[in-house]
Amino acid sequence: MPKAKLTKTYVDRIAPEAVDVIYWDTGLPGFGVRVKPSGVRSYVCQYRNRESGESRRMTLAKHGPLVTFHQAKQEARRVLGDAVGGGDLAKARQDKRKAPTVAQLADEYLERHAIPKKRPQSVRNDRGLIANYVRPRLGSKKVESVSRRDIMALHASIKDRPYQANRLLALLSKMFSLAVDWGWRADNPVKGVSRYVEHRRERWLSDEELARLLRVLSEHPNRRGSDAVRMQLLTGARIGEVLSAEWRDIHFDRGVWVKPSHHTKQKRTEYVPLSGQALALLQSMRSDADPEVPYLFPGEVPGKPLTELKKFWRSVQREADLEGYRLHDNRHTHASHLVSSGLSLEIVGRLLGHTTPTTTKRYAHLADAPLRAATEHFASKLDSLSRPQAE
Repeated sequence: MPKAKLTKTYVDRIAPEAVDVIYWDTGLPGFGVRVKPSGVRSYVCQYRNRESGESRRMTLAKHGPLVTFHQAKQEARRVLGDAVGGGDLAKARQDKRKAPTVAQLADEYLERHAIPKKRPQSVRNDRGLIANYVRPRLGSKKVESVSRRDIMALHASIKDRPYQANRLLALLSKMFSLAVDWGWRADNPVKGVSRYVEHRRERWLSDEELARLLRVLSEHPNRRGSDAVRMQLLTGARIGEVLSAEWRDIHFDRGVWVKPSHHTKQKRTEYVPLSGQALALLQSMRSDADPEVPYLFPGEVPGKPLTELKKFWRSVQREADLEGYRLHDNRHTHASHLVSSGLSLEIVGRLLGHTTPTTTKRYAHLADAPLRAATEHFASKLDSLSRPQAE
């Protein structure tokens, strides 16, 4: 490679050759200009990494009106000086280009965390949030460059759907927590971002509505869907737990449904006592079931259970006039009627598989029978004391 005392005039006058040629400056070793056959000139810098001994070469800037010869030489002095101190700006630049993006983080989150550790429905929800919000807004950004402001802007973009916005925030928090664990960045940008206030849905069926639903289920031609919903109503289980249940989980002799930990939201085995009506339903289903199929509700794909009842449930909603009533609300109906009949919140919570009493407290206002009896008792006492005593 030729060497010369580089100046702006000298660089301007270099004649291009048939191949790339680098002219090194004799005044500043490690600083040079690369001339391409097209005539394009770019300033380069070359040094040796003091720790590894590897030779590094990096392009500083293209020669032209945007960067002067003097500016390029000043930048070369900075890079070379940093290398003397043990730095490696070329490697840092290379590492930055190779740094993972949020799209890659999303893929890793799904493969290494969500799929092996979360329920299939939760994984589907995560995939939807990633496809609809994370990838379009943050996917191309480097993980280390995402700021709290980026997170707040994304969160605020769906503030009209506070529940979904908060689920998105929870997803991002977990993703960036894993990024910290994997050494992809130093902190979690979601930390400190406030959630929106959520107004929890409190929807369950009255006796009249419940009677309409049961009537439609009894007459519906889709027996598999009807039986699944009746099973949900009788047990208060999540519909995903019902659809994924296997015959080996049903213990007819003890009258118990044993939900395996990989089917439950809390990832723990649950034991659900079955009522006489539930057992009768299951016995009827069992007598008609294929003994070779392990699932209570087999799907259309051989060897797989039924995964959803959306179309069926829409038809039931219309016929029973239950607009806006979700399948998951059957769980609330089960719980609310138990509490209204006098069962304690603790018992209902255990039946529903709640891990904390707080979750069951949403039904507390229905458990007023003992309270009402107490107030009536004291009111009667006041009434008797206020009457004139007989002589």
